[in-house]
Amino acid sequence: MGRENPGITRRLVLGALMATPGVALAEAPLRSIRPEPRGGRPPAEARRPSAQEAEAIVAEAALGGRVAFAVADARTGALLEAGGAGEAMPPASVTKAITALYAVEALGPGHRFRTQLIATGPVANGRVDGDLILAGTGDPTLNTDNLAAMAARLRDVGLREVSGRFRVHGGALPYVRSIDPGQPDHVGYNPSISGLNLNFNRVHFEWRRTGGSWQVAMDARSERLRPAVTVARMRVADRRSPLYTYDDRDGVDDWTVAGPALDRDGSRWLPVRRPAEYAGEVFQVLARSYGIVLRHPEETQVAPRGTVLVEHVSDDLTAVLTDMLKWSTNITAEVVGLSASALRGGAPSSLAVSGARMSDWLRGRAGVDGARFVDHSGLGPDSRISPQDMVTALVRSGPDGLLRRMLKRVDMTDSNGRPLRDHPARVVAKTGTLNFVSGLAGYVQGPSNAVLAFAIFAADLDRRRRLSPEEMERPDGGRGWTQRARAMQQKLIERWVAVHAA
Repeated sequence: MGRENPGITRRLVLGALMATPGVALAEAPLRSIRPEPRGGRPPAEARRPSAQEAEAIVAEAALGGRVAFAVADARTGALLEAGGAGEAMPPASVTKAITALYAVEALGPGHRFRTQLIATGPVANGRVDGDLILAGTGDPTLNTDNLAAMAARLRDVGLREVSGRFRVHGGALPYVRSIDPGQPDHVGYNPSISGLNLNFNRVHFEWRRTGGSWQVAMDARSERLRPAVTVARMRVADRRSPLYTYDDRDGVDDWTVAGPALDRDGSRWLPVRRPAEYAGEVFQVLARSYGIVLRHPEETQVAPRGTVLVEHVSDDLTAVLTDMLKWSTNITAEVVGLSASALRGGAPSSLAVSGARMSDWLRGRAGVDGARFVDHSGLGPDSRISPQDMVTALVRSGPDGLLRRMLKRVDMTDSNGRPLRDHPARVVAKTGTLNFVSGLAGYVQGPSNAVLAFAIFAADLDRRRRLSPEEMERPDGGRGWTQRARAMQQKLIERWVAVHAA
C-alpha cells in the first residue's frame, strides 16, 4: 500500500530546492576557521573552543589520506566552520541525497512506477489471440509477492490461455550489466539495472551439507514464496579460492562456489545479470500455479502495444526515496536517477552519461561547479563532490524541505556503539561507505533548535587502490578504519552543536 504525503507538492519541493540562502558559500575557506561569537553569548575565549580542536579530532582518528568538512547555518547559508571544504572527495552513498533531489524535481514526489501485463491481440473466452508481455518502467521495489498478485489478478479477469509467446520488456531504461564493474562479481549490492527489475535484481542462493554432498537451490524468494529459477545456477567446486566465479554461459548466470569456504548450512543473495528474463521466469512459474500456462519468456526490445490486462503500481516516489535513503539501496538510486535523466533529455546511454546530467543539473540549481557524478548510487569510486558544494545543496534544499524529512535519523552513540537517546544532537543524514572511504552529510539540530547543514568526507584512496579483487569484500583493517571515521564524524558534530547550536 502506498504511503500518503499530505501537503507535499512538486511546487513546494522546487521552491525549497531553488531558494537562495542569505549568504552564499562560494568563498568558503579551505582550512578550519575560528567560529564567530553568537548573539546573546559571552564572547569570552573560554566559551568557544579554538580552531585546533576540529583539527585535533581529525588527527586523533588517524585515517590517513584526506579528511574534509564544512558546516553552515541551514537557514541563512552562513558558513560556520570548514576544513579542506573545497576539495573534491568521493561521496560514496552520500550521492543518494543528491539523487533524491534530482529525481523529485524531474519526476515529482507523487510519481509511481508501473509494471503491466499487456495483450498484443484480442482477448475472448479466456484466451489471448496474440502475445502476453510483462513490461516494466523500472520499478526498483518490485518483488515476488507483487508478481504473484499480478498472476492472481490475471486469473481473476478470466485468462486461461495465451496463443502466442510470453515476452518480457525491460527497455524503458537502458540495460546496465553492473553498477560498478570494479566490484567483485558476487556482491549483491552491485546488480544489473533495466526497466524490469525483481527483488533488487538478486537471486537467493541456499546450500546445505547432506552426508558427503551439497544440496544447492537458487530461488526468487519473498516473505511467502520460494519459486525456483533456472536463469541462474550454482555448482559447488572443490577448491579453496576464489570464493565465487561467474560466467555468462548458455544464456544463464553460471556460478561456482568454493566448497571448503561454505558453512554446513547457509545462504546469501547474489546479483542477477539478466533481470528481465529473471522476472519473466518467476512470473511464468507463478502463473502456472494459477492454471495459466505460458511459454518460456523471450526478451523483446520493442516497446509493447496492446491492451493492459493487469497493472501493479509502486508506492509514490517520496516513499521509495525515503526507503532508499534509509537502506541505501543502490538499484533504487540508479533507477530513479536514470528515470529522471530520461525525462529531462532522452534515454541516457550509460550510468556515466546520466551521472553527468545530474552533475549539470546540480550546477544549474545550486550554483556549484566542482561536482562530478559517474552514477546515482555512489558505488562507483570516481564520483567527486566537495563538502562545500554538498553543504550548498543542503542549504538550498532547506531545513524545512522534503530532503530533510526523507533522510534517516542517525543516532549519536556511546563508546560501545549503543544509541544515546537523550543526546542533544538530533541528526538526520545520509551515510556513505566504501573501502577506506566514509562520508556523512545532512542536518543537525541542537538544543537551541538552530539547524546546521554539514558534510564530512574522508578517503584514503592510495590504500583503497592497493586492494586486490579478493580483498575488496572484507579488506584487512577496513572495519577499524570505518569505525574510526564514524567516531570522528560524531565528535565533529558534537563540537558543532556545542559551539554553534547550543
